[in-house]
Amino acid sequence: METPQRPDRGPDRHTAPNFAPDTDPNSVPDAAPNSVTRAVPDAAPSAAGGAPPPVDRPLAGRTALVTGAASGIGRACAQALAAAGAHVHVVDRAAEAAAEVAGAIGGTVWVADLSVPEAVDALPADADIVVNNAGLQHVAPVHAFPPERFALIQRVMVEAPFRILRRTLPSMYERGWGRVVNISSVHGLRASPYKSAYVVAKHALEGLSKVVALEAAEHGVTSNCVNPGYVRTPLVENQIADQARTHGISPEEVVGRVMLQRSAIKRLIEPDEVAESVLWLCGPHTGHITGTSLAMDGGWTAN
Repeated sequence: METPQRPDRGPDRHTAPNFAPDTDPNSVPDAAPNSVTRAVPDAAPSAAGGAPPPVDRPLAGRTALVTGAASGIGRACAQALAAAGAHVHVVDRAAEAAAEVAGAIGGTVWVADLSVPEAVDALPADADIVVNNAGLQHVAPVHAFPPERFALIQRVMVEAPFRILRRTLPSMYERGWGRVVNISSVHGLRASPYKSAYVVAKHALEGLSKVVALEAAEHGVTSNCVNPGYVRTPLVENQIADQARTHGISPEEVVGRVMLQRSAIKRLIEPDEVAESVLWLCGPHTGHITGTSLAMDGGWTAN
């Protein structure tokens, strides 16, 4: 049972040391909570009625759940949603970084391993807004791709979003309002060699998003994907360094000649730019936008 607590002394932390697999860094969560508690913000006006929220805080009274929220895109999304008035559940495996984010925005931290179904099913079910962002990458040709790594990527990037939405959609339906934003990728629309698991997972996330859009429309809930190209995140920075060492070229050459070869705009996307698109999709004037994929790829898919 969820136990409300006031977050007067900083963010609550929910952890258990039982689940800590050796997984890739960045946004893959690590430790699952044993007990489930929820922090209720001091001033959380009802989203179902009463006076409309102020223009500068359009999400006042709403609750958001963001996975992979300790860094990169997820962190930027958590910050943007909180600034707009939402109370944010910060979900990540990186306990200290997640606690730092939650503390800065007045949110609630959940340390959880999204590859473990029991950990996913212990996350809160009361979110008005869900941002499925957590992910990881592994690069190898199909014939040499480790099956266990392929399966892990599907659990984190496909099964976990499904489980989260399966739990959160009923409460959205009851309130007659909800926003699902799935952080997909240009690889949810196009393929690249050596990234079979990631491409498969992002294509599956696109399909899940569209199914939710069709099922949830009558309940006032929208579901969309945001599809960035290469974003300046720890995951991408690690890829740049790895490719620079492998090919014996500078990091700048990796970005310009390899990563952005197909992009018309020759720079990495900043996490804040992705977060602004997520915030816009959660705003008051996008209730008729659902089942879409918003490409933020610098013209990549125009080729």
